[in-house]
Amino acid sequence: MSLTILIIKTGSTIASLKAQGQDFEDWFTDGMALSKTQVAVCHVYQGEALPALTEISGIIITGSPAYVTDEEEWNYTVANYCLAAHKQRIPILGICYGHQLLAWAFGGRVGFNPKGREIGSVAIRLSAAASSDSLLQGLSDRFTAQASHLQSVLELPEAAVLLGSNDCDPNHAFRLGESTWGLQFHPEFDAEISRAYIEERSAEIAAEDLDPQVLLQSLVESPESASLLPRFVEIVKATQA
Repeated sequence: MSLTILIIKTGSTIASLKAQGQDFEDWFTDGMALSKTQVAVCHVYQGEALPALTEISGIIITGSPAYVTDEEEWNYTVANYCLAAHKQRIPILGICYGHQLLAWAFGGRVGFNPKGREIGSVAIRLSAAASSDSLLQGLSDRFTAQASHLQSVLELPEAAVLLGSNDCDPNHAFRLGESTWGLQFHPEFDAEISRAYIEERSAEIAAEDLDPQVLLQSLVESPESASLLPRFVEIVKATQA
């Protein structure tokens, strides 16, 4: 079967970036170094039907401005789809909202992070289990990633293996089985995307007693985080061998 990564869109990016013709699927496609013929995009939050699992090689679930706790009907559709894909060992990578949706689908608990918003360039600490994880192994024990979220995985599913955390979010990365991962941070974001998010949400950020200017000045690039996307593609290819 030819390589087809399904990008399940659970929402779109902020208005300023959409106006430039950019959205999640573009950053994922570029980050994975794939052509547009090697990806399929499903706008599930707009009611588009998911393809048959026999038509895809791997799955990415995007971030979203929505909240998992709203429990929209399409959340159940995606959850059941991913449960079936997981049983078939189709590699799955959930990002931000997608990370939370996977945790919820497998019995974890999602809600507003008691420590509030996390946005900008953040430090991620890997757990001991990450050293033998096929996606995260080889990364620095502490690396930089981009983040933007209000909700978090408050309790991991019972079967999950914790892979990464930080002071704001103890459940930043996890794995289920051997080929399903959740990442709260955004490997598809670079510092300029984070800058746009901070600038667009500066009023809300300031109202939460965070300093947008400090966050902007703290932005740095995150190449180790970005390296996870082509690595995920290699994992998907290996399952087809």
